[in-house]
Amino acid sequence: MRKRILFVDDEVNILKGLQRSLRPLRKQWEMVFSEGAGNALKMLGKQRIDVIVSDMRMPGMDGTQLREIVKQKYPEMVRIILSGHSDQEMIMKTVKSAHQYLSKPCEKDVIVNAINRSLSLRDLLNQPLLLNLLGGIETMPSLPVLYAQVMEALKSETASIESVGKIIAKDMGMTAKVLQLVNSSFFGMPTHISSAREAVTMLGIDVVKTLVLGIEVFSALSKNSVSVIPIEKIHGNCVKTAGIAREIAIVEKMGKEEIDNVMIASILHDLGKLILIEYFPDKYKNVIEVVKREEIPVFEAETKVFGVSHAQVGAYVLGLWGLPDNVIEAIAFHHHPEENMVDGFDLCGVVHVAELMEYHEQYQPGTWETLIGVNKSYLGKCNMIARIPMWRDNLRNKKQGWFLKSIAWSNI
Repeated sequence: MRKRILFVDDEVNILKGLQRSLRPLRKQWEMVFSEGAGNALKMLGKQRIDVIVSDMRMPGMDGTQLREIVKQKYPEMVRIILSGHSDQEMIMKTVKSAHQYLSKPCEKDVIVNAINRSLSLRDLLNQPLLLNLLGGIETMPSLPVLYAQVMEALKSETASIESVGKIIAKDMGMTAKVLQLVNSSFFGMPTHISSAREAVTMLGIDVVKTLVLGIEVFSALSKNSVSVIPIEKIHGNCVKTAGIAREIAIVEKMGKEEIDNVMIASILHDLGKLILIEYFPDKYKNVIEVVKREEIPVFEAETKVFGVSHAQVGAYVLGLWGLPDNVIEAIAFHHHPEENMVDGFDLCGVVHVAELMEYHEQYQPGTWETLIGVNKSYLGKCNMIARIPMWRDNLRNKKQGWFLKSIAWSNI
């Protein structure tokens, strides 16, 4: 079945221009063009739409109101802004109702890639219940203690961007949200940002205050969720995995941007667990029971209970938000790196190995020799199996014992 894309704008010439430029894609997509938000709502009531691409400021009902209605009535629909407006107050209103923001004038390839990427992610998840839930998520669940800290810091008259950035960088949910905002066109940042602290610095203290205190883009994990599984342990495992991944990437002489993205993918690789635990705490208890009863990995138990794993859930949300493709693929396939689209040893392979090394060191500190669970077929094709002992020994020698004990969140 062809995917259906709805384009909404109040300027007829812009719609005609989109029709002309996207005509070659008629066999791939079924495209519908609406002049104004009111007409768009009528169309939505009559036909299924997979992606809506709308302007931000339109007479009568503006794009923000339209997307808010779409989010409530059709949460599974991908919502993309295509706008030339740069009014910060208006942009702030769109932060929670839009998945991505594209600036006019926008190259045809950028629009096509954003839509195709979103559609591919939907196919990856392919679970109607989760598509409805995840498409409507406004805030990212955060550790209660860190949520309290960032709220206190921002309310202080002496709040500094450095102190706030340090707190945000410690939390998976907060990190994901600020990276979404800074790497989209929401705030017109000129370069790709892959560090949470750098993202906060680029946004500035006033914007961060508005986002957190006014618009409330963060939320604390509920007490029910925190009781299901040691949430802080998940965060700790992710940052330790990031430390290992960084060292492997350095040894393999990856570039700075690749190393930054390796760390972000590692920090966020279990974000899907937090989302599943927050929104389905009782169901996630079944996952834990399956793990214990059948002695299988968590991601396999999640697939039995939910039909998908945390890797797919995290990749879907972050992909909707426009994080880099290689970061999304690393998160989506870190348990199955052979399914990654890229040939050779890249971010996905690094996260796959680093997560297993962190797990082994957690339960067999300083004593493990064989990396159980590693995908030998994938690493064999990449000619990397023989390098595992070298990565392991390099890490152990780096800090006179297991270097992870001294890694601090402030380094991320």
